[in-house]
Amino acid sequence: MPIEDAPETFDVTTDHERTGPPDQLTVAYGASMSAKLVEKALELLCGNYIFADRAQEAAERIRKRLAAGEYDQLDEEALGRRLTAELFDVCQDKHLRVRTRTEDVREALTKPEMEAAWREQQRLTNYGIARVERLDGNVGLLDLRSVASAGAGGRAIVAAMELVSQTDALIVDLRKNRGGSPDGAVLWTSYFFPDGETHLNSIYEGATGHTRQFWSHAWLPGERYLDRPVYLLTSESTFSAGEEICYNLKAQKRAVLVGETTKGGAHPTDAFPITPTLEITVPAARAINPVTGTNWEGTGVEPDVAVAAQEAFDVAYRMALHHVLASTTAPAILAEARSALD
Repeated sequence: MPIEDAPETFDVTTDHERTGPPDQLTVAYGASMSAKLVEKALELLCGNYIFADRAQEAAERIRKRLAAGEYDQLDEEALGRRLTAELFDVCQDKHLRVRTRTEDVREALTKPEMEAAWREQQRLTNYGIARVERLDGNVGLLDLRSVASAGAGGRAIVAAMELVSQTDALIVDLRKNRGGSPDGAVLWTSYFFPDGETHLNSIYEGATGHTRQFWSHAWLPGERYLDRPVYLLTSESTFSAGEEICYNLKAQKRAVLVGETTKGGAHPTDAFPITPTLEITVPAARAINPVTGTNWEGTGVEPDVAVAAQEAFDVAYRMALHHVLASTTAPAILAEARSALD
């Protein structure tokens, strides 16, 4: 999750009317403060969005509404929802949002503070790894709720892959995955390729005009997961870096996707504070897959086997067990697989 230097913030204790308890998120701002917050959001949008023409178009529309007083008397949550909807009307970008900040990052206004808050969040959520299990029939299961950066979560990622390394098939549950780091996605997916010769993705950075290529890692700690099927479970909530894992493995024909079409957010994003409790997330780059030449922005990633999200595990597990029955000769594993299917 790239984080840029924090911009200046405003004193939100002036020029407002309180409509309830003295909670900063429920303060209804008057015209002057609303204008400051909206203009700051638009400044950050126009200065950083990967599609400059769309940013200008959205800013022009919002400024007309601002002049008409449409944002007066809105608290931060309502203002964030309103601006997010209006930005989406123009940009159709699900990463582009104005939202109240989570409690763990509310006081983080500098780049080091924001990075420290993000690292702590990753640590407390076990770097997104909610569950690692060997299922009956020697099928591995990884429940991955977010994608930690390789630098922060590398040891946990390696440990999880080691625990499933001896299974005959693998299910990766991404139905609740809300995204994370592109380099973390590369570390996870590198385990499914034999060497460093697979070009997984590229990211074009708008500020520099530079395109960074992401390749599978030539060396990995532990054993690679090769010549065995991988099933990815998806839902309409699967987002961002979780979708990147799906898209890259599908493009390389290295996994079978089971579930629903994913949410559709492909643009790497920076978070910028507007106030201590309000921020705008702005896509500053775009993904370019080397196989398809495009990405999953707006469309999501379509599954190979389309089923309701709540049915995806059962369907994938049956597929994995049938593979085990067709490929293994170990009597104990065959017995487990038959029993699980029954």
